[in-house]
Amino acid sequence: MLTVHHLNNSRSHRIIWLLEELGVDYQIKRYQRDPLTQLAPPELREIHPLGKAPVVSDGDQVLAESGAILEYLVDRYGEGRLRPAPNTPEHLRYTYWMHYAEGSAMSPLLLKVVFHELGRQGPLLLRPLLKGVAGAVNKALIAPQIRSHMDYWEAELGKSAYLVGDTLTAADIQMSFPLEAAIERADAARYPRVRALVDAFRERPAYQRAIARGGEYSLAFGAA
Repeated sequence: MLTVHHLNNSRSHRIIWLLEELGVDYQIKRYQRDPLTQLAPPELREIHPLGKAPVVSDGDQVLAESGAILEYLVDRYGEGRLRPAPNTPEHLRYTYWMHYAEGSAMSPLLLKVVFHELGRQGPLLLRPLLKGVAGAVNKALIAPQIRSHMDYWEAELGKSAYLVGDTLTAADIQMSFPLEAAIERADAARYPRVRALVDAFRERPAYQRAIARGGEYSLAFGAA
């Protein structure tokens, strides 16, 4: 049986969503974050040495990393669905977005969380100083980077309804986490196409089934 090792409030939501889109039979094994540290429990290390989600086990195969998992599932169970035909310009664009999501898009979002937590959880006497440093770094470096990425997404979505074309692909599912995380903290009026795409994601029956099975998640950017 295909098993999704699912951590609450994590990117493993994307894996469940994909499986619901494909109609694949699977089971969920649930893990809960530590309420203080927000880290994954040590039990996840029994599945994969890094102890992070998402992880999928399929027979003797154990896979980590969202992009690798999505590509494996589409290759094994997709029957040509949710990806463009190989050796086409659309497939090259699909591959780009699959890798861009974690390779480029998530970096400034994660930095924003790190510096926010630095100012909030540092030593009590140093918090005012740390908060000032965090605010300065965010204003000078992180926020402009996030805006640059969001401007790029908005422009690219002027070419098609979804990131690769006019139908959903696994690359959209891979990109859903940075898209959702960023648009919820941005001026949505500046990014109507990004907002429309996120709304389209959330209206899909498979997305809603994934929430029903995996649970609601707040858009915490961090890894497990």
